[in-house]
Amino acid sequence: MTQLEEPAGTPAVDSPPPKPARSRRKALLRGLLSAAIVGIIFFGVFPLIADFGEVWKHIRSMTAVELSTLALAALWNLQTYLFVIVPSSPGITYPQAFVMTQSTTAAANSFPAGAAVGIGMTYAMYMSWGFSRAVATRAILVSGVWNNFAKLGLPVFALALLAIEGTPSFGRIMAGLFGIGALLGSIALFALMLRSDRLAKRVGDAAARLVSRVLGVLRRPPVSGWGEAARGFRADTIDLLRHAWLRLSVGAIVSQLSLYLVLLLVLRDVGVSNDEVGWVEVLAAFAFVRLLTALPVTPGGVGVVELGLTAALVGAGGDRDEVVAAVLVFRALTYLLPIPVGVVTYVIWRRKSSWRKPMPVEDARNP
Repeated sequence: MTQLEEPAGTPAVDSPPPKPARSRRKALLRGLLSAAIVGIIFFGVFPLIADFGEVWKHIRSMTAVELSTLALAALWNLQTYLFVIVPSSPGITYPQAFVMTQSTTAAANSFPAGAAVGIGMTYAMYMSWGFSRAVATRAILVSGVWNNFAKLGLPVFALALLAIEGTPSFGRIMAGLFGIGALLGSIALFALMLRSDRLAKRVGDAAARLVSRVLGVLRRPPVSGWGEAARGFRADTIDLLRHAWLRLSVGAIVSQLSLYLVLLLVLRDVGVSNDEVGWVEVLAAFAFVRLLTALPVTPGGVGVVELGLTAALVGAGGDRDEVVAAVLVFRALTYLLPIPVGVVTYVIWRRKSSWRKPMPVEDARNP
């Protein structure tokens, strides 16, 4: 399938002049806040939960076979988001998708507000490979929406399994109901965006008026053409989903379950048996804590995710030292591992000149 062309009427917006001093102060404050939260969790809370001497013993007790299995599961997990990116980006190759996902994940896991940095890198990579800004926007939106559908749907599925087993707690029921509400709301909002040309144009025009007011305060010229651009974006997105919705859905589910598999394996390898914490309870803990990653408190949820998983798994009956050992290994494989991998893939992107293609005409005119 060929890359889609830029829809007519794509707006050109000149960015307001940057304010480096204010940006640096905000970044510094955000970094200090993240560091404080991480420090309090790892050096204040975790020592009250577990004995780190015992935690290290449980980690060292894993056999070579167990470590090898974990390594394979972690490497497989690195690949799985490609099954979402490739269907959402017709024309992209699997190597390009891997380079992009790993580089942007490394950025998101390394910097305060890393998600914003990752989005900027995503645009830069798409456009360096000859994709238009509109195609990049559509791919980011569709892949993100499908990933969030899976993330919100997983607690609902886990709650249903817990209900079958007869073990849902009040807190889990409330979290599951929140997941159901958020999932239904997300689907309704996405469907509303694609409902009709007229509605898409109205949304685009309304967004243009809002942005133009903000730009007017900054003494910048207003934007125009967003309504027509929204109509073109809607048509392209519907065409994409008509052919790729099944691949996107399967890919998003595989991506979430592969991450869960790493957690389940490491729990069993450090000694948390199925009698202590069953696989359904592990899935529930994983699914509900995954919702915390939607809150950009720290880069990649570091500290927050570890504490949430530990509390959920210990509350389900796991030994404290074993659970902490498993959670730390899990996060090393799924949070820390992508950072050096992403550094390598970023270098590949910078040096892989054979992948470079000219910037689309419309984007070249309106950088």
